[in-house]
Amino acid sequence: MNSQIHISSCDLNGILSLLEDSKMLSSNIAALEEELVRANVVDKEAIPKQVVTMNSTVVFKFVGENKVYIKKLVYPVDIENYDDISILAPVGSALIGMSKGQTLNWLMPNKTIKTIKVINVIK
Repeated sequence: MNSQIHISSCDLNGILSLLEDSKMLSSNIAALEEELVRANVVDKEAIPKQVVTMNSTVVFKFVGENKVYIKKLVYPVDIENYDDISILAPVGSALIGMSKGQTLNWLMPNKTIKTIKVINVIK
């Protein structure tokens, strides 16, 4: 069982709107919807600083690998460069709502399960 995640009502509404407008049907969208269902939804002001929200810059890695990633979580239309990651990308969907130090098992597109660990969250 994965740990509890937190999401602001503002982010939830934005993501749900994106999903309603999305023509994509994929297992990744289904996984994102499952994450949203299990999330603890709170006001934006109540989200702790170390929780990944939309537009947070996240330092993370895959457990068992040495490479560390630094990515900004954004909506697909807001991607500006390689340092941005879409909320609709498999890792982007996994990161939303996670906290510093938290890990999450996530099914990747190649059907392997990877454990993602959040090292830091920069607002």
